[in-house]
Amino acid sequence: MQDQYKQTVLVTGGTGFVAGWAIYELIRQGYKVRTTVRSKEKELSVLNMLSGVGIDTSPLSFHIAELTSDEGWDAAMAGVDYVLHIASPLVAGDPDDLDAFVIPARDGALRVLRAAVNANVERVVMTSSLAAATPDISSEDQQVNETFWSDPNDNNLNAYRKSKAIAEKAAWDYMKEHTSKTTLTTVLPGAIFGPILSASVPSSIGVIQKLVQGEGPGHPNIGFEIIDVRDLVDLHIRAMTEPKASGQRYIAVNGYMMMIEMAKFLKQALGEAGNKIAIQSIPDSVLKDAAKTNPSLASLVPMLGRKFRYTSNKAKSELDWSPRPAEETVLDSANKLIDFHLI
Repeated sequence: MQDQYKQTVLVTGGTGFVAGWAIYELIRQGYKVRTTVRSKEKELSVLNMLSGVGIDTSPLSFHIAELTSDEGWDAAMAGVDYVLHIASPLVAGDPDDLDAFVIPARDGALRVLRAAVNANVERVVMTSSLAAATPDISSEDQQVNETFWSDPNDNNLNAYRKSKAIAEKAAWDYMKEHTSKTTLTTVLPGAIFGPILSASVPSSIGVIQKLVQGEGPGHPNIGFEIIDVRDLVDLHIRAMTEPKASGQRYIAVNGYMMMIEMAKFLKQALGEAGNKIAIQSIPDSVLKDAAKTNPSLASLVPMLGRKFRYTSNKAKSELDWSPRPAEETVLDSANKLIDFHLI
């Protein structure tokens, strides 16, 4: 019966790392949950993941819908109270092809918003990224907040980072142009770490996996604005139900750690399991030279020595959000990889 549940929430991209945790937590809190997946076959992986961690999946249902197609979104949205738009389009090919990133991200967000407005959904909480709020690389500001927007013409930003800003801006513009009962909130996470729910390694967790496995000669002079996946989901749900979150952006970070700091911390905290961790730094000049012939390293060069830092004060003060320390997040990530025998 519908009455036994609080309300119905649609989570887009149910097979993803963040979406999986969102479904987990929403069911745990008593919501009825729908999620979109790209094919019928994907349903089983979501059900197995949740069953594996002891979650009753009876409140969960599935809809086939892709961000690149209009098909299925109206049906998925019918009768929904809230939407957590977490799905991010899969992009393969040239990392410098702006259109390849922008078009699916922007059009996918607009598809979700259009269907939500048509269905009279109360609120859409959209996962954006710190990439949408990146200052000029020379900035030394220690309190980068939600008022910042990335400049799509900044040559130091790769196509992925530009696409996040363009997609989020398009979402806000759409909501301004379409008067309805539906409201929008966006959440801008940093690097998403935290424990995995199954033996699948998201790209962000791959950073910690490779670090613990001792891959590479050392660590470049870069760091991460870290957010725990559990805290990120908590912020989404708070933003979903809090009236004052309507029309707001919220940065989601819980601490900054340099790669070398992460390595030294994990080597000590993991004991024998951290024996392979390298604790050497790679000089900037070496990375810059290697990036000339290795495109996968080129995106790291603008991050070298970056001095600006982000603040989550807005989410903490307005939504009573209290994220855990970054060190706890990093250690939990590594321990869960060990539990699943992925290290």
